[in-house]
Amino acid sequence: MTEFDPEKFEEKYVYYFEELEEAYSNAYNQLHGRYDSAVLRAIDRKVLSESEPFYVGDGEFSVELPDDARERVGSVADHDQFETVLTELRERIERELQRIFGFDDEA
Repeated sequence: MTEFDPEKFEEKYVYYFEELEEAYSNAYNQLHGRYDSAVLRAIDRKVLSESEPFYVGDGEFSVELPDDARERVGSVADHDQFETVLTELRERIERELQRIFGFDDEA
């Protein structure tokens, strides 16, 4: 568990780059094999790479996705799993950040 400082999270890529990488990687790995790999890979490379995690307070994180997420992945956006995978990845990243920074007392 990494000690968390909300003020340092404003410069997250300086202070918490490894933790961010771990959260994104863990979320991806949790879904690998459960969904179409082309959908998962496209979202990871073209949408999540431009996403922005924020600390909203009270141990909660939010991941803001680019407005043009569907356009970024092209025809993959038409896949029936696209919205499900996008939503689940975002939620899992947020939960992973909570876990990494010690805010998941229930787990």
